[in-house]
Amino acid sequence: MLAEWLDQGLEGRTSSPAEGRVSGGRFRMAAPGVLELVPHTLATEARACVLSVGVHGNETAPMEMLGEALARLEAGLLHLGAPLLVILGNPEAIRRGQRYVATNLNRLFRRELAEAGDEPDRARALMAAVDAFYARHAGLSRLHYDLHTAIRDSRYPRFVVEPFAEAPTPHEQWCWLAAAGIQAVLHQHRHSWTFSHYSKHYHGAATFTLELGRALPFGHNDLAPLAPMGRLLEALIEGREPATDDPRAMTFFRAEHELLRHSEAFRLCFPDDTPNFSEFSPGTRLAEDAVAGETRVGETPLSVVFPNAEVEVGARAALLVVPSPPPD
Repeated sequence: MLAEWLDQGLEGRTSSPAEGRVSGGRFRMAAPGVLELVPHTLATEARACVLSVGVHGNETAPMEMLGEALARLEAGLLHLGAPLLVILGNPEAIRRGQRYVATNLNRLFRRELAEAGDEPDRARALMAAVDAFYARHAGLSRLHYDLHTAIRDSRYPRFVVEPFAEAPTPHEQWCWLAAAGIQAVLHQHRHSWTFSHYSKHYHGAATFTLELGRALPFGHNDLAPLAPMGRLLEALIEGREPATDDPRAMTFFRAEHELLRHSEAFRLCFPDDTPNFSEFSPGTRLAEDAVAGETRVGETPLSVVFPNAEVEVGARAALLVVPSPPPD
């Protein structure tokens, strides 16, 4: 049943039965694309975990990886030890094989959201689901991993974005991510209203947006490099302590500037297939915009992450980042 949940969500079918048992606990289909699992007994290291996939509909590898973990749980190869909220972010975009339908869902997670439409409505539904889940498990540490893949190659194929917050991320998270095969970390410099940012900003959860390779269609993903991340998810499902490694094995960056698209007459001044974390030397022209003019690198080299000239006007066309020391 759990192994079929993702397939049913993609096909737009209602899951049946709506609830049932797994090894160590029970599950219920809380809403379309929202699955909650509750253990009979909390494991010693249990955390209230939100695991989300498919916020961008063309990013399929995390869905396949999470589907494998749910299949192992259903088969009794894993034992549920922690409360989980498993979310299929944008089912309609997934069915179409598109990043989004009308607008980027991963820019809509703020409580004062006033926009109308299917994706704003989906954002409101998911925020409410997260609010209710954390309220039901108020005594536990909170965690949210929002699992993605990138639309382009990268110098670091597996990296995470740490949402902006005043409170530091628990050191254990860096140790877990290093052991899970994460190669780089990008610290955000301001509020960005992504799904992971929502859980950190409003609920104080330890959260990340995880970029786990290149976006490919279903059936074309090589999940072997994601095996360490799969083991981290399984540890969270069972409520046990994940494997750890030295965070200094990862390369750290911090966001220096957001390059925004201000007009329809906008272009990036480098090839479309430029990999994430490509470095540009001082003086390099990065973009031209009819309203904002040109953007050049200043006196310090900058690397570019998430470049995309086709974003909506007013949206971020790239993050400009610089190296950052690892956490103490």
